[in-house]
Amino acid sequence: MVKVYLGADHAGFKLKEEIKEFLSLKDVSFEDLTPEYVEGDDYPLAALKVCEKVIKDKNSKGIVICGTGIGVSIAANKVAGIRAALCYNHEQMSLSRSHNDANVLALSGYFFNHRYFDDIIFWLNTPFEGGRHERRVNQIKDIEKKYFKK
Repeated sequence: MVKVYLGADHAGFKLKEEIKEFLSLKDVSFEDLTPEYVEGDDYPLAALKVCEKVIKDKNSKGIVICGTGIGVSIAANKVAGIRAALCYNHEQMSLSRSHNDANVLALSGYFFNHRYFDDIIFWLNTPFEGGRHERRVNQIKDIEKKYFKK
């Protein structure tokens, strides 16, 4: 199984800690990039820490969490090569991997339903289908090349 990088702001910290416990029980290798609770910290910085690791470690995936999941999703998708998906249920998690080749899962500390913990493992193990979806992912990469300047 792949290595997982975790990051959360103050509003996602509790869920991140619960996910760490869950991943430990499932023998999933992970690294917590935001191990300390900091009141009022900024979600873009937590997302960036995770995305930088995922970009460097091609065989990894990331999980980012803020209050709504929206902020970390937006921030993560500003990093070239990251395809972050904000998911609330099994179907979204499945399709984000099989159709979009998402490499970062964005979650909501406020709205995540704990019955979907097992779906995190499913997300980690779901392969990208390729085929017509690969064409679309390549179109996303073309957009990155055009608009993301170094």
